[in-house]
Amino acid sequence: MTEHARGPERVTFSRGYGVCIMGIDGTWRRDCVLNAISDTDAKLSVEGSIQGLNLKEFFLLLSSTGLAYRRCELVRVNGIEIEVEFQKGKDKKKARAASGSDSMVGA
Repeated sequence: MTEHARGPERVTFSRGYGVCIMGIDGTWRRDCVLNAISDTDAKLSVEGSIQGLNLKEFFLLLSSTGLAYRRCELVRVNGIEIEVEFQKGKDKKKARAASGSDSMVGA
């Protein structure tokens, strides 16, 4: 099996790394421990209940100041551990901008 067929390489933290998840609208926030991360996804242990939270789309805050973050969606829940997938919002905007500028050149 080639490396590309295995998917993105994950970095696993032996003791975990303290992070937070926060609702898109900022109405809720939970402390978490980051157990593993790759370019496309992450595994987290959530402190406190996630029942009733809108986990369709939320932020993973990687720094205490909020300057490093990823937009996520929930993939799987297993007890206190959740798996999330990072959304690629910037790539879509860049693709739209590039296609829009191409149509302007021909005009």
